Amino acid sequence: MPSLPEDWYRGAAWLQLLRPLSALYQWLAARRRLRHSAQQHAGSKPVIVVGNITVGGTGKTPVVIALAKWLEARGFRVAVLSRGYGASPPTLPYLVEADCGPEQCGDEIAMMRRHLSGVIMIDPDRRRALDALELRDDCDIVVSDDGLQHYRLRRDIEWVVIDGARGLGNGYCLPAGPLREPVERLLDADQILVNGNWQADRTQQESGLGQVTEKITHFELQPGDWVNVKNGERLDLETGVKRFTEQSASGDGIQAIAGIGNPQRFFNTLNSLELSVETRAFSDHYPYQAEDLSTWQQQTLLMTEKDAVKCQAFAGDEWWYLHVVASVPETVQETLLAQLNILLADSKNGQA
Repeated sequence: MPSLPEDWYRGAAWLQLLRPLSALYQWLAARRRLRHSAQQHAGSKPVIVVGNITVGGTGKTPVVIALAKWLEARGFRVAVLSRGYGASPPTLPYLVEADCGPEQCGDEIAMMRRHLSGVIMIDPDRRRALDALELRDDCDIVVSDDGLQHYRLRRDIEWVVIDGARGLGNGYCLPAGPLREPVERLLDADQILVNGNWQADRTQQESGLGQVTEKITHFELQPGDWVNVKNGERLDLETGVKRFTEQSASGDGIQAIAGIGNPQRFFNTLNSLELSVETRAFSDHYPYQAEDLSTWQQQTLLMTEKDAVKCQAFAGDEWWYLHVVASVPETVQETLLAQLNILLADSKNGQA
């Protein structure tokens, strides 16, 4: 039988029975937003929140990494704050060091730490993490990984990321649909980034989303190189595809796993590369153990980087992850730069 998320995105009729609960959820969410927003306080550093309004993965983490690296390349000192889903740090807020493993800081943060040189701080209480960052002199801008609905967290700029393959489902709030907040919440966002394609007719169908079409920009998760999970060896995209295709043609089956918010997106990427693979989806943030994947210890196994950070300790020789990069359009970047220059100038004038 289809799962509840599958029903959300295929528009199952029985979900109409949950509409009263969705109305109650939406009312409570609005009251919570009003109450917690009143607790925000002024600060000295611009805060960019990158989040979503749907349950499940949208490609948000690669966007955060790309955004932070883009800002670093322009001379800004960037700090990333996050809840740190699945983390078990010794203290809170917790400053993530270079050798932090996924069991301590969470899989997504362990992946970010590989790519970013600046400060990364985790705490389920994002406002507390921001307060700690405000006291530091080694960051100019704070990027919040998720936290769109964490309204005690002050924010100056909001980016909302949407999975173009799934959109907003049936347009209803939980539990009748996948939305954490109603579609109208998008009116408040500075930028709406759609991961992949989104059909124009669907845009008009989904609860008045046409009102915010001028804020919508499409981006892609571009496949990069293949990285060996065990030893870090790298293969360029074409070389890796050729290698795996030859293995498949010789009778060696190729497996692919994904424990992310939307596993099918990764499997679709492999299909677009014309790789013939057998797939298995795991739940988001799945805590892999060696026995989970022991069947494929001697086989070629493909996975996402988020999976790989949890599998390195027991990886087989032919386990590879596909590194992907969020290709955010230059127009979005330049708009952000203009916003930040205004915020930083205002902050400087306020301190004068």
